[in-house]
Amino acid sequence: MSPVIESRRVAVILNTAAGAEKEGALRGRLTEIFAQHNIKCDIHLIGLGDGITKIAQAAAREGNFAVVAGGGDGTVSAVASALLNTECALGVLPVGTLNHFAKDLGIPLDAEKAAETIATGGIRQVDVGEVNGKIFVNNSSLGLYPNMVRGRDHEQRLGRSKWMAFLWAVFAVVRRYPLLGVRLTSDDGRQITRRTPVVFIGNNKYQLNGFEIGTRLSLDQGKLAVYVAHHNGRLGLIRIGIESVLGRLHRGADFDFLSADELQIETAQRKIQVAADGEVSTFIPPLIYRIHPLALRVIVPIVPAAK
Repeated sequence: MSPVIESRRVAVILNTAAGAEKEGALRGRLTEIFAQHNIKCDIHLIGLGDGITKIAQAAAREGNFAVVAGGGDGTVSAVASALLNTECALGVLPVGTLNHFAKDLGIPLDAEKAAETIATGGIRQVDVGEVNGKIFVNNSSLGLYPNMVRGRDHEQRLGRSKWMAFLWAVFAVVRRYPLLGVRLTSDDGRQITRRTPVVFIGNNKYQLNGFEIGTRLSLDQGKLAVYVAHHNGRLGLIRIGIESVLGRLHRGADFDFLSADELQIETAQRKIQVAADGEVSTFIPPLIYRIHPLALRVIVPIVPAAK
């Protein structure tokens, strides 16, 4: 792991739509923490749809050693897309809802401790995924989940809280239980053709069993991990969720799996909703997924060498 500081400047992008800024307190503490390490901190407050990627691109060109994403995984993904294959590193202030990327890299979930990590940490190179030009650092999916996200956003606009809106959306989507007809073709010629409720594409392999479900042990293996759920009805979908927690989920019986550098997904639909790091986009098939090995430099805590 290489040392991080290549200049004494850092740009911080705080997504107010993700709850990153509350009464100016976070801005003040970030300025203090970076100043203690003789680092100049430029803070940009942005809202939903304010062009995060363009701001990050400009910050990278201005000679900052890092651009910091202050928000959830969607904010992290937007900043990361501006920094691929550059010397500018990604810093993470995990002040969103789930913060999967930070958890998988061992970045502190406390904002002040995460800022200390940015000032004192080291560089780790990780993979990123791409679907039809859109970058993701965690995962992408088709089927039930994009419908749930769209439903959640609708319920929030009606005034429900984020978690209550999501529960309503889950209930509505599972009740409809839409199926998607897909044909997947990997770069080495393997194919899967199936009607399925969910296709899940991970940036590296995910744990699917036990209490570590939804986590990754590695982000630098250079492979997409593709999971296609079998059509076993609503009760079957609930059973899969229960069995994954109990550690009894089985490849083949419950889902198809393949690992690939590149993947094409075809469907009869003229347009398809695709979730990538919790953000839903509409694409025209086919969907082309790719992995970009070690394309992103991320600041992570320095782990002391074992004695």
